[in-house]
Amino acid sequence: MPGRFTDRRLILANLWVALLAFGVGACMAVMQAMSRADLELPFRSPKMYYMSVTAHGILMALVFTTFFIMALGYVVVDTDRGRIPWPRFAWASYGVALTGTVLTLGTVYSFKASVLYTFYPPMQAHPLFYIGLTLLIVGSWGWCAEIIAAWRGALRERPDRPVSLALHATTANAMLWVLATLGVAAEMLLQLIPWSLGLEAKIDPLLARTLFWYFGHPLVYFWVLPAYAIWYTVLPREAGGKLFSDPLGRMTFALFLVLSAPVGFHHQFMDPGIPAGWKLFHMANTMLVAFPSFVTAFTICASLEVAGRLRGGTGLFGWIRTLPWGNPTVASVLLALLLFLVGGLGGLINASYAINSAIHNTAWVQGHFHLTVGSATALTFMGTAYWLIPKLTGRALQFELLAKIQPYLWFVGMVLFAMVNHVTGLLGMPRRIFEDAYAGAPQAIPWHGWTLVSAFGGIVLFVSAMFFMLVMLGTLFAGARVPQEPIVWAESLGEPAGGYTPGVWDRLGLWFVVAVAVAAIAYGVPLWHLVHMTRYGSPGFHTF
Repeated sequence: MPGRFTDRRLILANLWVALLAFGVGACMAVMQAMSRADLELPFRSPKMYYMSVTAHGILMALVFTTFFIMALGYVVVDTDRGRIPWPRFAWASYGVALTGTVLTLGTVYSFKASVLYTFYPPMQAHPLFYIGLTLLIVGSWGWCAEIIAAWRGALRERPDRPVSLALHATTANAMLWVLATLGVAAEMLLQLIPWSLGLEAKIDPLLARTLFWYFGHPLVYFWVLPAYAIWYTVLPREAGGKLFSDPLGRMTFALFLVLSAPVGFHHQFMDPGIPAGWKLFHMANTMLVAFPSFVTAFTICASLEVAGRLRGGTGLFGWIRTLPWGNPTVASVLLALLLFLVGGLGGLINASYAINSAIHNTAWVQGHFHLTVGSATALTFMGTAYWLIPKLTGRALQFELLAKIQPYLWFVGMVLFAMVNHVTGLLGMPRRIFEDAYAGAPQAIPWHGWTLVSAFGGIVLFVSAMFFMLVMLGTLFAGARVPQEPIVWAESLGEPAGGYTPGVWDRLGLWFVVAVAVAAIAYGVPLWHLVHMTRYGSPGFHTF
């Protein structure tokens, strides 16, 4: 029956973990922004700071995103298929992922894993930190199996019709996640866990970094693809229009599947031991993966123009004014789009070998990072929650004024925070530093005024995050009962009367094979070289 979720408890269980991770992660973030500006805080110390940096990264970049994406994926499957394929297996996978999350955060908050979310060796964490992260990944593989099984079931039932664009996008993301996580799984099982348990005395940091970044940059697209799915399948309808092109969306997600993995070396431009030719190859792939984002920008802007003109907008830009800017879901996504435009352009700079050398490991990187995962992803997910929770629970959205204000506060806070980090990065300020005085170095003097602005932006972001949490908790606990509305995906402009027929971009199995081949080419020879070169290894170091 439309509007009823057969797997509502499972979806809500994943959402609860995501929401709690977001709330705690926001508390970690505001303290860091203020500490970096050299403001006095209770319990302020390097030990506390780097613990909170690790916790913030794990909570926001891994826990919040992964559990929210899993919840959203189950929503898509439930909406399109009526139920997920294997409910008990899905609950077991959820339990494994939750257990891993608890183990990981337990080691972080007990000051046994202040190794940041990238956990580069030779900094060494407690074994349970690595085991917990491994369990989180294993649990997410169960989700991938559910999504792919649902996609295959839909193909068997209607081979003459493509699956919905929402399920197409979700399946492409699940396939990408399976491919990407092979790198970090190998790093955990073959290097970090044996090393942390004392079974290996030394570790090869370069090999570990390479395996991490095989996973680390596709991780960005694991975050972004569900946001794109919302832009394609929810935003046009919520804005009052139709999707400009369904086939362009299918092409976009297939291309992301192929191009997202072989790009990791652009994070290692400064690393020795990796031939320059392979770095150039990965740089070129990084430029190519920008293409589906450009297609998305065109398609979504065209869809918004259709919506604006259907709402009465006239003139060259008059349609922009008529969009429902007071709708918190629409406003969240529109503002996320604007921030991501800047973040995407910064990403091209990061991927350029010569320019990257100027901003490598500076505050520029954390500014860019917050415009991608902190804006395109997080702000879209918050807007999605405003749209989804009432449909999922049958409860009216509470504190509507806060919901309407919250996206704009986030936008202002992120402009102040992230843009200032770009500036201080160009001034040479390193990322992840405890305070901006930098032990009295003369070159650090210009940083202080900028970091005060950044700290103010962090406070605005924290207020926005708390507004979001109030709306969510108020809705879940005290929202008035309302008729449960069904989820309906956006219609495509000019769709044929009989619907689309499957095309080459719908053949995700084929594109997954291509993606595996491209990743093997991009990493096979370099990894073989790293494994067989003379390696001395390093013992573990505990910073605190």
